Amino acid sequence: MELGAQGEKLIKHFEKCRLTSYQDSKGVWTIGWGNTVYEDGKAVKKGDVITQQRADTLFANIKKGFVADVNKLTAGIKLKQQQFDALVCFAYNVGSDMNKNGIAEGLGDSTLLKVVKADPKDPSVVIEFLKWNMSGGKVLDGLTRRRKAEAYLYMSGEVEYFDY
Repeated sequence: MELGAQGEKLIKHFEKCRLTSYQDSKGVWTIGWGNTVYEDGKAVKKGDVITQQRADTLFANIKKGFVADVNKLTAGIKLKQQQFDALVCFAYNVGSDMNKNGIAEGLGDSTLLKVVKADPKDPSVVIEFLKWNMSGGKVLDGLTRRRKAEAYLYMSGEVEYFDY
């Protein structure tokens, strides 16, 4: 599967595009549409500046990796486009966790993925999305809104930002 328009819209809404590097909530240098590394794997650093075209190209390239990871992690599962989009949005934010170390650092080892694999229609998927609303040990309103939006997209197929 490929990321649909609703999924891309959701990612871009929450990531927002910044052309000058900034530190995220954990202090990681970030640029463009929430990217912490460039296509070549080099980390974003303080003082980096890119153009809008470069940010969009970087997004397209980085997005491909998350799409591939979610396709691999959900192989054999019949997902609707909305479900796939929500999972890619989630992975784009928390990581794919493809290292198989058994520690839930992203989608790969998450209970969310386990529930989806057992039954993609299980309503408890919503609860699993909502568990991922912390950064640095603190609940963040922005992550809570994002997880609600991802869960809503997953279940309804519609984008709602919960920015109130």
